[in-house]
Amino acid sequence: MSATATADVVCLGESMVTFLPSRPGRLADVPSFARGIGGAESNVACALAAAGHPTAWVSRVGADGFGDHLLAAIAAYGVDTSYVRRDPARPTGIYFRTATDRATDVHEVAYYRAGSAASAMSPSTVPYDGLPPGRVLHVSGITAALSEDCLALLRDLTAPRPERPLISFDVNHRPALWRGSPASPGVLLDLARRADVVFVGEDEAQEAWGLAGASAIREALPEPGVVVVKHGAEGVTVFSGPTDPLPGPHPDPLPDPSPGSLPGSRPPAAAPAGTDTVTRVPALRVDVVAPVGAGDAFAAGFLSATLRGLPVRERARHGHLMAAAVLTVPGDLTAPPARELADRLAALDDDAWGRLRLGPGWTGDDTEVRTP
Repeated sequence: MSATATADVVCLGESMVTFLPSRPGRLADVPSFARGIGGAESNVACALAAAGHPTAWVSRVGADGFGDHLLAAIAAYGVDTSYVRRDPARPTGIYFRTATDRATDVHEVAYYRAGSAASAMSPSTVPYDGLPPGRVLHVSGITAALSEDCLALLRDLTAPRPERPLISFDVNHRPALWRGSPASPGVLLDLARRADVVFVGEDEAQEAWGLAGASAIREALPEPGVVVVKHGAEGVTVFSGPTDPLPGPHPDPLPDPSPGSLPGSRPPAAAPAGTDTVTRVPALRVDVVAPVGAGDAFAAGFLSATLRGLPVRERARHGHLMAAAVLTVPGDLTAPPARELADRLAALDDDAWGRLRLGPGWTGDDTEVRTP
């Protein structure tokens, strides 16, 4: 990597222009759409930047108006977009979605991303040495499904290197993207085993790998220092081993590291059997406006707290709080809660945490933080 500047987190992956329906219903029946942005990795970058972390987004977009919009919208959150390259021969990806829950069969998503500029990302178009230096490199399994070149890029970026930053990997298994793909979702397991911090839903682990339960997922992923298994509305189980990238207190913010000194800069090694600390953290009760973007927000909150050297329970609670901010707005992105408010809520005892209920507007108004 170059050494011109340092970001807390570098996020790499495709972002697309999203067309959001003006009303519920089938795509065939919706008369108009509002334009937004969507992309798992850029969502994480925007949330982290809004929370005060120096963040960079790395990708490729077309030399078109949609590419202009993505760059401007993501930069408006404070994200460094100077490492995004424009492709004059390929378009920026776009997609349309209905207003219903992505988890239901009635939800429709129409992607127009085949042959997009981002699908041409490869070790040659996005070389490791050309990435901005950062403490954490955050990637997801979505990129691996876009093309053989994108899969080769993720394998290159997650390969063991003495100077490698901490690798954060969100499995993000999207079955529709793997249809007709030259690779199997099984490659996601290999990529996850190369990472230092892994986020995976219990449901997607079952679908992609046939694994049932958090313990089985950890057994299949012995190398990462931290594995976060998400149980939807029930909460998360966090397995943290002796290679937990930030196991103890650190100053806030972390000092600029010297080359090769980053937590996670060593190749991941399997944790000895029985040495994990297992932390179960229930989710919050939330008056959900829209369910999209919560997983990306959780990852951002967890990484933010990790960078601050907070204990595992607080990392997961900050993830839940960031997710709750997104769940109570219509889109994929929103301003996170102020750090003082988030720290206060994350420090509550278990009983008070369990009685919290968050509704629209809670991030800017304590009166919306209810403890019935």
